[in-house]
Amino acid sequence: MQNILLIVNASPYGNERCLSALRLTLTLASHGQPSRIKLFLLSDAVITAQNGQGNSNGPSLADMLTEAMTHGVAVHVCRTCAEARGLDQTRLLPGVKIGSMPELADWTLEADKVVSF
Repeated sequence: MQNILLIVNASPYGNERCLSALRLTLTLASHGQPSRIKLFLLSDAVITAQNGQGNSNGPSLADMLTEAMTHGVAVHVCRTCAEARGLDQTRLLPGVKIGSMPELADWTLEADKVVSF
């Protein structure tokens, strides 16, 4: 089983990097090859995990993130980045956890592959 870590720094709606990261996450999560997938959101990417987002043109990035978690993807946001943007656990999607740099360091060392967006 492969351990795959995806790190997202990009603003959720400023460009398509966050969308691309979530599309890859969902594709990996639904792929037939067994893997353990972890997603860590940093900087403006933490907004992706904010509860209450909507999108009139189909699924929002938050919807995609929720779907990834239903496939077993672990999703954590950087505590410092979340606090700087006024986010706490009550404002995050159910299942998203607040993480830390030491945790990201552990995830990185455990990973067979690291992909950064």
